Amino acid sequence: MATVLETDYAWPDDSIEREVIERAGHLLITGPAVPALANEIERLVAEHQPAAIMTCWAQVSAQAIASVSDLRIVQRIGVGLDNIAVAAATAHGAWVANVPDYCVGEVSDHAIALLLDWARGSVLFDRQVKAGRWDSAAARLRRVADLTVGVIGLGRIGRATVGKLSGFGCTLLAYDPFATDGGGARLVPLEALLAVSDVIVLHAPLTEATHHLIDAGRLALVRRGAFLINVSRGPLIDNRALLAALESGVLSGAGLDVIDGEPDVPRALVERPDVIVTPHVAFSSDASLAELRRRSAEEVVRVLAGQPPQNPCNRPEPRA
Repeated sequence: MATVLETDYAWPDDSIEREVIERAGHLLITGPAVPALANEIERLVAEHQPAAIMTCWAQVSAQAIASVSDLRIVQRIGVGLDNIAVAAATAHGAWVANVPDYCVGEVSDHAIALLLDWARGSVLFDRQVKAGRWDSAAARLRRVADLTVGVIGLGRIGRATVGKLSGFGCTLLAYDPFATDGGGARLVPLEALLAVSDVIVLHAPLTEATHHLIDAGRLALVRRGAFLINVSRGPLIDNRALLAALESGVLSGAGLDVIDGEPDVPRALVERPDVIVTPHVAFSSDASLAELRRRSAEEVVRVLAGQPPQNPCNRPEPRA
């Protein structure tokens, strides 16, 4: 029997994970639902000495990894790996794995929903009517088919967004330094995409290279009146540069499911009427969460049984 530590979870309970882990004969210990600070996670890891760590949002640091004598896997209950010290796990001989394709439909749907909210004014009009204002003559709406949409990042989700938007008749551009085809969009340099897109959609991972990818310099290149959508990771955008672009009218608005610093988000940004905000839920549906939790736990069980994970994100160094 091995010990599995689930650091945190963004759902009501740990029942799905527990059923999979315990059915395989292992012990599941769960931390607080809301992710604890890194030093508290380090304490939990050192105390319980888990053979596997499952983490949703909590930071799994190099110190936490180093404190376990027989750690086999750090499983991300999600896609991005920016909260895991991957290099430390690799050097420690532990796998890092994720579930890269569980929410492709949900996130791409969410990006398109934000685009439609902006183009057709649904969120703004809802706010106005509920506040007692009925003014259809003031509408300044867009024909979606006339829009040029630039997608930054052509992984699974970016390609799904491109595929869905093709049905709207938009002109589709894409930028991805690793892509060899646009999947229905025309590949262009980032600067060219920013200069001509009416809507810019971020589907990029958070890495050292993409941190503040959209900063003041890049926003200076944007077509005036464009709408910026981020359903990936908050730190892809510099908050101060974004606020300045909104105030100056360079951007006509933004649709943000993620914001740098969340959940403590800048009020000056999120309270603007030209900003549509959702609380990092683009990945979420009943079906996607059930799939995510089950597949994450099954990946842990697989590794504890001596098999490699199905979705490895590293190649562990041989154990001494």
